[in-house]
Amino acid sequence: MKRIKIITLLTLYILFVIAITQSCQSPQNDEKSTAYKSLPVSTEFDVVILNGRVMDPETNFDAIRNVGIKDGIIGLITEEAIKGKKTIDATGKVVSPGFIDLHSHGLNIGDYRLAACQGVTTALEMESGVLPIGEFYKGQASKNIPINYGASAAWVFGRIATYAGNEPEATPEYFQEAQGKSDWKENLATTEQLEKILAEVEQGLKEGGLGIGVNAGYAPGNGHLEYYKVAKLAEKYGVGTYTHTRFAKSTERNSSFEAFQELIANAAATGVNMHICHINSMAQKDIHNCLELFENAQAKGITVTAGTYPWGAASTVVKAAVFTGPTWKEDLQTTYEAFQYGKNRLNQKQFDSLQANAPGSFIIWHFLDAEKPEELALIDASVLHPRTIIESDAMPSYEVTASGVVPYKGDAWPLSDQLINHPRSSASFSKILQDYVRDRKLMDLQTAIKKMSLMPAQTIEGYVPQMKKKGRLQEGMDADILIFDLNDIKVNADYVNSVRASEGMFYVLVGGKPVIENRKLLLDAAPGRPIRRDEKK
Repeated sequence: MKRIKIITLLTLYILFVIAITQSCQSPQNDEKSTAYKSLPVSTEFDVVILNGRVMDPETNFDAIRNVGIKDGIIGLITEEAIKGKKTIDATGKVVSPGFIDLHSHGLNIGDYRLAACQGVTTALEMESGVLPIGEFYKGQASKNIPINYGASAAWVFGRIATYAGNEPEATPEYFQEAQGKSDWKENLATTEQLEKILAEVEQGLKEGGLGIGVNAGYAPGNGHLEYYKVAKLAEKYGVGTYTHTRFAKSTERNSSFEAFQELIANAAATGVNMHICHINSMAQKDIHNCLELFENAQAKGITVTAGTYPWGAASTVVKAAVFTGPTWKEDLQTTYEAFQYGKNRLNQKQFDSLQANAPGSFIIWHFLDAEKPEELALIDASVLHPRTIIESDAMPSYEVTASGVVPYKGDAWPLSDQLINHPRSSASFSKILQDYVRDRKLMDLQTAIKKMSLMPAQTIEGYVPQMKKKGRLQEGMDADILIFDLNDIKVNADYVNSVRASEGMFYVLVGGKPVIENRKLLLDAAPGRPIRRDEKK
């Protein structure tokens, strides 16, 4: 009897070892492995990556493997020898899926290059969005864009157009030029106006928009019914919303907490996935209460997600609605000196002059000081929360002209230090790797990769099929791949020199084609492809 028990235990142990060994052969899940058949080892691949530390955040795979790429797809992940037309030796380096930025306003070549240098292979304009969507995609297709791109349908563009009686234009300048008006920011829409706003947004969805961008913080006077109707429109088309919430204040009333409650109520009522953009800068010093609210909503099955960036300063227009009214400084617990225009901090006279003469000018607002441990801890709280994704809120790079600031549309590289931006545009993802993973060791590498690749893809893939093949390093997935040594990652941008590109990416591949090769950005590389709901892939 004892012998039978020993044999049984040995048999079970052997079966267990076999199962574990098989599960560790390559980063596949059951659903994926039935949908894609690995290419044979004998295949001549377009690109092979040899001896790298392959990391897949969906399966938690982490082992030394060879990767074969064919026709822009990961065709094989194996321990066996493989050959290809191009060979990359990744010995001692990490091989991970490319990062996905759901919150990026930089739509020009220089902006996309800054993203690529920190490992972003897909940058989407989801929070503000644009209109008309068709015009946006047509315009981007005419550029030599190095990474994948896309946008949501912009509710705020629809609101501006409705109040101005014009047609929206798919450019940042359209949003900037509207900042001198207050009607679209503060007035409740009439029945007819609301129908027009929703019609503009709906047309954007019909043209392939990736959801609805709800920049409510720039038009906080919109009605609660209007926001609900926007959520209902998202429900009709089966898409999500991406919201800069109505308020950005730590204390009640009209607080960030109230704005999050409104968003969560609409998500619960409609079943729509409603994404809170930059929960860190919206919650500010009330981040712990707001994170608790967000976490409890998720625990109750409410479809709400949130993004964050690792900086204590925001970037916005100088006459945003939040900076108006008789008590705005007290409400926001800030001073004029907390604002920066270009490389310099402002005083009251300069701030007032910008609001009066150049209301669409982009400024930086230092709402937290990372040099203070108690305020750095508030930044860390949002970054380290297991359910937040990393997003940059990358701004366009601007140049100063006689008539104000305008987006830089040239293709000079590197970008001139005379340009204006926010370092989050140049270094949000590299800052996570350098600061949170390597230097302070607050986050393990697999978690960081997950928050910057898989989780963003999962946020949108339910209604954007292309995203089901991104954010993973598995056979059958798009070959959007990073190769890097964590020790080489370097953040170069700061609040004074904000357009200095990050360093440390050994290779960045988009669809299997290099954008960065041997640490050098390839200026003629343009493998970026549109991400849109009507794209067949």
